[in-house]
Amino acid sequence: MTEKPIKISVAARIRNNFLAGVIICAPIAITFWLTWSVIHWADSWVRPYIPARYDPENYLNFAVPGTGVLIAMIFITIIGFLAKNLIGQSIVRFGESIVQRVPLVRTIYKSVKQIFETVLKEQGTSFKKVGLIEYPSPGLWSMVFISTDAKGEIASKFNAMGKDMVAVFLPPTPVPTAGFLVFVPREKITVLDMSPEDGAKLLISGGLVSPDYREKLLAPKEVPPVPIKSLS
Repeated sequence: MTEKPIKISVAARIRNNFLAGVIICAPIAITFWLTWSVIHWADSWVRPYIPARYDPENYLNFAVPGTGVLIAMIFITIIGFLAKNLIGQSIVRFGESIVQRVPLVRTIYKSVKQIFETVLKEQGTSFKKVGLIEYPSPGLWSMVFISTDAKGEIASKFNAMGKDMVAVFLPPTPVPTAGFLVFVPREKITVLDMSPEDGAKLLISGGLVSPDYREKLLAPKEVPPVPIKSLS
């Protein structure tokens, strides 16, 4: 007995087409909107400090968005280049010595600088791996971003107890910008193959967007050669 094909109404087809269009257009529109907003925000901060003779809008009859961003990038690059030589390092150390004398400012400066050095350091190991830990109770698993091994005083205390601990970041869903710093025994972390970017997508979507995964094929075990008996 053949099954009759399911008929879809015109309204259902229109709704499906609309949802398909939303899935295609929404990410593009949001990306452009965020990019445009960042460009205008940067221009509003940088453009007032640009001398009139260097502002291209004074010579053109239309606005040139992104000029502030370009000038800011050039300025930051020049500062980084100058800070690498001896004179630049001396100036930076002198400025930091002044900041260190201000009680509240030195705490904020030291914390912000340490965060940027950790995140932007090329050899850093922060958040390069994703893992699973049993949390909040045995049998329930939560995704974490693996930060680094326990260091300093914390590592010394754990070593005295004979424990090899790893610092992990346990973010909430769907906004993974805040969370908990947890120290977990190394053997209790299940390391995943997915990248931190894919892990963030999985968290933000509440588990709806799962990254593609190809299961690794285990290499077959080598079979020892069978000894051939002599015919003699």
